[in-house]
Amino acid sequence: MMFFMGSLRKLLRIDISLILFICLAGLFFWQVIFLNKIPLPADTIVGMYHPWRDVVWNGFTSGVPYKNYLITDPVRQQYVWRELVIDQMKRGILPLWNPYSFSGYPLLANFQTGAFYPLNLLYLVFSFPTAWSMEVIFQLIGSLIFLYIYLRFMEVSKVGSVISAISYSFSGFAISWMEWNTILHVALWMPLIFLSFEHLIHKITYKWTLVLIFSGIAQIFAGHLQILFYSSLISLIYLIARLARTNLDTKFSYKYFRNIIRKLIPFIFIYLVILMITSIQWIPTLKFINLSARNIDQSGYLEEGWFIPWQNLIQYVAPDFFGNPATNNYWGIWNYAEFVGYIGIIPLIFAVYALIFRFDKKTMFFGILFFLSWIFSLPTYLAKIPYIFKIPYLSSSQPTRLIFIATFSLSILSGLGYDIYKKDNSLKKMSIVLILLNILIIILWLVVLFPKHLGITIPIDYLTVSRRNLIIPSGLLIISTLLFILPLHKFISRNILNIILLFILVLDLFRFGWKFTPFSPRNWIYPSTKLIQDVQSKEDNWRIMSLDRRIIPSNFSASYKLQDVSGYDPLYLISYNRLVSAWERDIPDITPASFNRIITPQNYNSFIADLLGVKYIYSFESIKSDKLKLLDQEGQTYLYENIKVFPRAFLVSKTIRVDNKKEEIEKLFELKDNLLNTATLNEDLQLTGEDISKEENVDILKYDEEYIKIMSQTKNRRLLILTDIYYPSWHVYIDGKEDKIHEVDFILRGVAVPAGVHIIEFRNQIL
Repeated sequence: MMFFMGSLRKLLRIDISLILFICLAGLFFWQVIFLNKIPLPADTIVGMYHPWRDVVWNGFTSGVPYKNYLITDPVRQQYVWRELVIDQMKRGILPLWNPYSFSGYPLLANFQTGAFYPLNLLYLVFSFPTAWSMEVIFQLIGSLIFLYIYLRFMEVSKVGSVISAISYSFSGFAISWMEWNTILHVALWMPLIFLSFEHLIHKITYKWTLVLIFSGIAQIFAGHLQILFYSSLISLIYLIARLARTNLDTKFSYKYFRNIIRKLIPFIFIYLVILMITSIQWIPTLKFINLSARNIDQSGYLEEGWFIPWQNLIQYVAPDFFGNPATNNYWGIWNYAEFVGYIGIIPLIFAVYALIFRFDKKTMFFGILFFLSWIFSLPTYLAKIPYIFKIPYLSSSQPTRLIFIATFSLSILSGLGYDIYKKDNSLKKMSIVLILLNILIIILWLVVLFPKHLGITIPIDYLTVSRRNLIIPSGLLIISTLLFILPLHKFISRNILNIILLFILVLDLFRFGWKFTPFSPRNWIYPSTKLIQDVQSKEDNWRIMSLDRRIIPSNFSASYKLQDVSGYDPLYLISYNRLVSAWERDIPDITPASFNRIITPQNYNSFIADLLGVKYIYSFESIKSDKLKLLDQEGQTYLYENIKVFPRAFLVSKTIRVDNKKEEIEKLFELKDNLLNTATLNEDLQLTGEDISKEENVDILKYDEEYIKIMSQTKNRRLLILTDIYYPSWHVYIDGKEDKIHEVDFILRGVAVPAGVHIIEFRNQIL
């Protein structure tokens, strides 16, 4: 780390660019720095969901106005997962299990938790909201600095490097995903990896080897598989291309390829070290993926919005042509954040200039990269090949996030374009670029002003939005055009012109970024309410269920340490998908259903709700049921108690052997309430079959995320059922001696306990 920081200081030399980047970051996050807000859409917690909407917050008596309905994922996933991970780590627990969603499922194996990301050390020093804010800000500063020092090393001018760094770090891609606090952390290390390659290709040194190892580890631990895959693929292509360039004096022959392989060997060893160090993360993830519903629970590639729609390329020029979710007027195809490739008008001008008029290897590499990312993210035939042939992993990943590569490449091209323009200063060439972009803007104006004459049908409300949102891009393009075509160099210096260009660029991207990005008061981060406290005060391990997705949405429960049967995650167990499919259908049909990553069971009348320990139920309606008892009400939200809930751990005296899951679910539906006495499993257990007496019982002595301690007292050999989800990483010990966990009742954990008094311990292990 010391070498890394030393090299950083040497490359930057504390020049004005570093000061500029720090000032830009401080300016963009001024609400965080001066108003103590957090870069998190916490306003959606109290503004969109119940029971928080039933409470007055900060004087908003009719509900808190939320800025951006689109980006609820950071509060529904990333923040709660990171909070859960850090909480367990602070207690000296390896964060392997999340009992608070999907009735329990893997936590560490969920790649997006970013459990071992190096910057997580901030959470050990600062409060969680403060550390979260610092991580979000580092995404911006890291992207600015790393891309800048890489481009400076690649002999791009200071101004060109600054333009590229700013356009990338405040681009549509960066702004859209900034508050996820994972995606950009993966992306920001790529320029530093490129820079390490450049140094190590020239000479293998201890210092740059450590920089590459640290960058590779940080990128893997940052917490987003898809961006990691794209970044790793591009890094490999870059490395091979650069190694090939170092052998230009050798003709294509055996010697040529031997030299490339010889130079590649040190990098292979470096990445083997990276893989070994990070295996604590990716091995559990691969195991989880193999047991997950990833391949079936998603939208199909034929659905609208799976690829970037052709018309959304307009967003490279006018990002809000189709509206903006932050102003609640987006009328384009879902999802805005997946499609916006905006890097600013001025960088776009320079990027187009480079693509047309700069002819060198750098431009060729990043130009090809840009167009390839388009080819595979737009609905082209080549883009559909992974889905047609069901190529593993690729066929389950939405290609729109290739916009990361497109944005990265286009931003670098902008710096290259600035340099070639500065060199040849050709008004004729620049005029061609400006004419092309102005023609594009004029076409857009014709579309929104005279749609009927062009045979285009667009509702008048949509046209109004598009017209309004074309004004600023058009104005910026006009101003930029005047700056380039007027002979201003006769009156002001080039330095002043550069300052004007950078000022327009920052103004452009900050306006865009502030419009989309919410900053929230800290007291809106999962605040408590009466209906939540009612359940928390019980100090037990029962599960909850919401009968409407607007009440305690999936994963929120983790912040309150409440166990929920619902969950929201691209990765969750296929066995749980099958169980909930039968549960919601209320028939023994386990054909996997597509829940689109969000499972919200609502059939409270089913025996499965009782079996899984659902004791508390939230509803918008007053319910009359012989199994529910009203406990409390807050605003529109009711809280009920399920009086027929099964114990969380209990003994059975009989078992029924089944040969497959289809047969097992049928038996469960036959047994229903009799599951308190009889269990199903796919093997024979030697039980007496005698009824359980009153003296026989089990008692949960301790229940933590990774450790459960139970005492059993039986007269005969019994099957103890813990109504937690079965997963291979869990192990069981009876009086300190390891025993076998049986998968019973389709998805639960069962242990055969001998007669007498015994201590049963469930422990979660990484392998």
